[in-house]
Amino acid sequence: MSQNTSNFSKWYIDTVQKADLIDYTPVRGCIAFKPDGYEIWEHIQEEMDKRFKETGHRNAYFPMLIPESFFQKEKDHIEGFSPELPWITEAAGEKLEERLALRPTSETMIGHLYSNWIKSYRDLPVLINQWANVFRWEKKTLPFIRTSEFLWQEGHTAHVDEEDARKETMQMLTIYKEVVEGLLAIPVYDGQKTPSERFAGAIDTFSIEAMMKDGKAVQAGTSHYLGTKFSEAFNIKYLNKENKHAYVHTTSWGTSTRLIGSVIMVHGDEKGLVLPPKIAPTQVVLIPVGPWKKNHAILEKLDEIFVALKAKGIRVRLDDSDQSAGYKYNEWELKGVPIRIELGPRDLENNQGLIKARDVDEKVSIPLESIVESIKKELETMQTRLLEKAKVFRAKNSHTHIDTMEQLKQHLAESEQNGTIPGWILAGWCGDDACEENVKEKTKFTTRNIPFNPPTTKHTCLNCGKEAKHTVWFARAY
Repeated sequence: MSQNTSNFSKWYIDTVQKADLIDYTPVRGCIAFKPDGYEIWEHIQEEMDKRFKETGHRNAYFPMLIPESFFQKEKDHIEGFSPELPWITEAAGEKLEERLALRPTSETMIGHLYSNWIKSYRDLPVLINQWANVFRWEKKTLPFIRTSEFLWQEGHTAHVDEEDARKETMQMLTIYKEVVEGLLAIPVYDGQKTPSERFAGAIDTFSIEAMMKDGKAVQAGTSHYLGTKFSEAFNIKYLNKENKHAYVHTTSWGTSTRLIGSVIMVHGDEKGLVLPPKIAPTQVVLIPVGPWKKNHAILEKLDEIFVALKAKGIRVRLDDSDQSAGYKYNEWELKGVPIRIELGPRDLENNQGLIKARDVDEKVSIPLESIVESIKKELETMQTRLLEKAKVFRAKNSHTHIDTMEQLKQHLAESEQNGTIPGWILAGWCGDDACEENVKEKTKFTTRNIPFNPPTTKHTCLNCGKEAKHTVWFARAY
């Protein structure tokens, strides 16, 4: 798989289609999730939903259609989302009195309803999450990563004060980091967004940022402290313990199906998908080999292994189709199944099966009596191995030695000349928006975040050379 941008994009699009994750629809930027693609999302959803509920959040659902007047109440919000909003102007053959937007996010609708639901400090905090679809009319689309309609979760909470709301904001960012690293085996840098990159209408936005195999960044999750901006716009007040009215402090936070695209881009290889075991729709595939049709004992043993693995909660498939063994190997490797078990006449005679993990080249012989426990252990080992591989790749392509625009341009020129990826750079920023914009204009590198724990501290601004106020990750991004 080439890390060249155009070749990488082609590899990615070919892979998601050949692995049978999605299909295109007649509407630009809108994809259909096929069962394997949707099941990956279900496993992500299951883990996140569990974590949300453990921290006191509950799920609710809000309408997809949002009146235009709601957006007008929060000026920064409408300015941020206006270019991406699809509008409904007619229904049942009649022109609507007020345009309705297909939700790009739900702060405005939820703000309107919270103003009715919240009356006293006893009603707080309100901790609600929504699993839903949203619409943002993207000019340039890519399956999972950037689509006009996508699936996500969006949390919306209300609190008595700034301290409680900020605690919530950071708690959810931590959950995102733990789930993305622990479930998806994707290492992330957590930190704060610069003002130009923060959510429209937020006081502060925090993110987790992931590096893909072409060196580009994906914003894998965000958590926003909204202060009282939305509560003032939608009059969300409560009677405090001093019997005085006060505005609630709100947060919002979200992740989406772009996480599926991130998994593909971080772990995939020239053969196709490489799925972390925890989210793989099929974790183990059983394949009979050799003249197995003449030896019924082979299928009988595989059926026995199938039942034993399933009893342990392992997602397993038996491929007894008429295709050749080589064809099956390629097909299941393309789909990213973590472990393949091969069983032929000789293996049966020797009371062993061959195990092949998707991310390594070697096959290992395992005694049949211990094969279930061996599979459980290998699934755990592979999950850890994928995260460690991704960390090594990220470290190799995270550059901390670049301090000036001249050095960055030289780095980019050398990358292009050598056919290597430019990766990310850690650099200083003085805090001036003009400096940030100039870096973007000249190099297409944008600020990803101001990391909480940078590997080193930078003292001069990448663009102007003045004293740096922040140490920032810069990268090209999806």
